Amino acid sequence: MLKINYSTDLSSKTYQDALSIRKEVFIKEQNVEPDIEIDGEDSCTHVTIYMDGTPAGTARYYPTDDNGVHIQRVAVLKDFRHQGIASILLKDIIDKVTKEDYHYVILGAQDHAQDFYIQLGFKVIGEQYREAGILHHDMELILQE
Repeated sequence: MLKINYSTDLSSKTYQDALSIRKEVFIKEQNVEPDIEIDGEDSCTHVTIYMDGTPAGTARYYPTDDNGVHIQRVAVLKDFRHQGIASILLKDIIDKVTKEDYHYVILGAQDHAQDFYIQLGFKVIGEQYREAGILHHDMELILQE
């Protein structure tokens, strides 16, 4: 069974589980420096998806100045990949922020993950850039015109 928890409390289990997933995926697997990976935590809503009670994936987001939402740090643990976890997680976030009347969602996608985000309706915007040594493009999903 899947369960998705949201929290802005950095002492919550939801946040601690999210951070654990991010450390495993970004710091250990992708060799991102910890000081780059763990930043701006207190200004975000942290989201963790659980499979049968076990933390499986995470993302975080924060509102932009022009009524959008910036999603970051989307990660799924290796044992849970290719099971639709990230899609379920992102669709839940998108549904939530749509109901809260945000106009768009933006994220910085690692280039190898672009097709995944395109399947969710995102479009590539802007030029390629390197962040934490990894090639990215910004991608946007318009929720309301």
